[in-house]
Amino acid sequence: MKDTHQPYQFQDLNPLFNPRSIAVVGASDKEHSIGNHTFRNIVEHSKFEGTLYPVNPKQTEVMGLKAYPDMASLPEPVDVVVIVVPAQFVRETVEQAGEKGCKFAVILTSGFSEADEWGIAEEKKLVEIGKRTGIRIYGPNCPGLVNLNVPIGMSFSPAYKTDIFPGSIALATQGGGLGRNMMQHNFRGMGFSAWSSSGNECDLQVADFVHHFAEDPDCKAIAILVEGFKDGPRFAAAAARAAEMGKPIIGLKVGRSEYGAKAAQSHTASITGSAQVNSTVFEQLGVIEVDDLDEAMDVAMLFTRKHPTGAEKVAVFASSGGAASLCADNVGTAGLTLSTFTPETTQKLADTLPSYANISNPIDTTSISISDPQALLDSLIACANDANTDLVLAPIPMDYGPYTAHNAKSFKIAQDTTETPIVPIWFSEKIGEGYYELARSGLVPFRSLRNMGKAVRRWIDYGTYLSERETSWRPLIVETGVPGPADKTRTLTEAEGKAELAAAGVPATAPEVAATRAAAEEIAARMGQPLAMKIVSAQITHKSDVGGVKLNVQPGDAGAVFDEIMANAGQAKPDAALDGVLLEPMAPAGGVEAFVGVSRDPVFGHVMTFGLGGIYVEMFQDVTRAMLPVTESQAKKMIGKLKSAKLLTGYRGQPPRDLDALALLVARVSDYVAANADRIEEMDINPVWVGAEGEGVQALDAVIVVRDD
Repeated sequence: MKDTHQPYQFQDLNPLFNPRSIAVVGASDKEHSIGNHTFRNIVEHSKFEGTLYPVNPKQTEVMGLKAYPDMASLPEPVDVVVIVVPAQFVRETVEQAGEKGCKFAVILTSGFSEADEWGIAEEKKLVEIGKRTGIRIYGPNCPGLVNLNVPIGMSFSPAYKTDIFPGSIALATQGGGLGRNMMQHNFRGMGFSAWSSSGNECDLQVADFVHHFAEDPDCKAIAILVEGFKDGPRFAAAAARAAEMGKPIIGLKVGRSEYGAKAAQSHTASITGSAQVNSTVFEQLGVIEVDDLDEAMDVAMLFTRKHPTGAEKVAVFASSGGAASLCADNVGTAGLTLSTFTPETTQKLADTLPSYANISNPIDTTSISISDPQALLDSLIACANDANTDLVLAPIPMDYGPYTAHNAKSFKIAQDTTETPIVPIWFSEKIGEGYYELARSGLVPFRSLRNMGKAVRRWIDYGTYLSERETSWRPLIVETGVPGPADKTRTLTEAEGKAELAAAGVPATAPEVAATRAAAEEIAARMGQPLAMKIVSAQITHKSDVGGVKLNVQPGDAGAVFDEIMANAGQAKPDAALDGVLLEPMAPAGGVEAFVGVSRDPVFGHVMTFGLGGIYVEMFQDVTRAMLPVTESQAKKMIGKLKSAKLLTGYRGQPPRDLDALALLVARVSDYVAANADRIEEMDINPVWVGAEGEGVQALDAVIVVRDD
């Protein structure tokens, strides 16, 4: 069945994040009610300068504003309708808002697809209303949406008023509780531009908000928390746009283990998907995958300070020899590089610090943090302004009360003299005034060396990604979409499959099929060399499992081997239709075996898997993956990422393999699948014979499964 998907278009969400008019359906003067919290957050804790309409049939006014009985009674359509009425009244409200011409409905109400069958059906009706009237739906089952740089809080949360700490990190989460946990890193000085928490995502999804934030000038970094994806191509399109705009996405994906996947499925209607495929998609789209909430925030913080190039070197500045050494150790284990100070910097440090201080990198200023705060400041400025240093890590092992607070102010003074980020690391369990001084100054402290190492590594790696990425590359699924499950499939015979591959420029053997013993003998005599012989049957995929493969067959033995293969297959699979036996010349000796596989992921479409054969995939699971299309340069990167890549580049006397030919084969397989994306479900080319440099490569076997709708 031909897929008629059209490339994604994203709606302008500015009227949602910065509306000129808002209606709150369920607004109330009743203390502690959800409607009261929601309306109060807009009236008292926001700086909303547009028109605000409370809607409540039981009140004539709410908080001094005239109330309306329903949406139909409003004097004008509004940009945003915030809905906090019980689930059974939501559909009528959305219907009225859509018919009136309102742009967005933010449905805070729970009790829909996350609850029961009635909720699932009701949510589908909301989607139908949206398609018919044009109103876009946010939620349901969510805590709302906030723009913290205005601020506007369209949320029922009583914590909203303490969430307001403007900044340049945008959050897009599906869950509410964990999203707020991320935003409450504002207490260590992290500022946020906006937070969308999209709940059930019956219409607007995380992808829509990623795309919006990618084009938002107030946003420097986007952090996402995702349990599953309802529309993989849409997310891929949004992430690609963020990469084009140089906006890093920091991604935390729930459901990477079996336990997490089950929990996520019970919490959201999204598809949790394969953890390996999700990680592949994140990596290829430039999404920085992290393991926990604090790590996500640490990475995001670094991007608010400076965007990396991928070649950053770091300095360690401490007032404790132990802290300096331990920090330097973590720099090394994270694969980071300490800078080498210029002679000018070294001289300034020598002139400023005591003779017993360590003035090489890592710096140990000793106790001058207490005895001579000015020397501490001067030496920190010298370190930060060093021409070879791109980031200064400043571990603080103890809280010395007013001394630490004073030094924290010095950190801010030093930061104002340089574009090099100065990043403190707060070791102590005691949180004193110095910590809060750093937070108020925007010098967000790391809370551990472990987190520092991971975050700085990911920060630098993103710079490398931006410098190396192929700017013209676009995920195939953005153009093709992902069709639903196939009603029916069939497996091409090996001869059919190899013929299609050869026509697509994929080096493959040219087999012939013998339906009779006599034909097998004639073909073998003509080929005149050792042969591979295999059963041909659409019902037999794993040919060797049924005794259907014989290798190194001499031409004179072909007739007897034909009979043996047919007998083996007939005995093992008595109901299978046997078309005969395939014959082809054996590959030359001395090659390395690899495999190339492609499968259709239900969320992200065709994904390629590459690895070496034998124990390397079976025992060590040594494979790499990529979304399609895969270019030759990307194929070389896939090959190079294998732990066993040395077997291809030459190891212990073995010759280097023909990597150029192998990369070209991988790229042409990708092109073949892309050209037949609506038809191919999965394929496995195993083995691929890889010769020495200049000898080329060859697909020795191919299993291709196609849709047969």
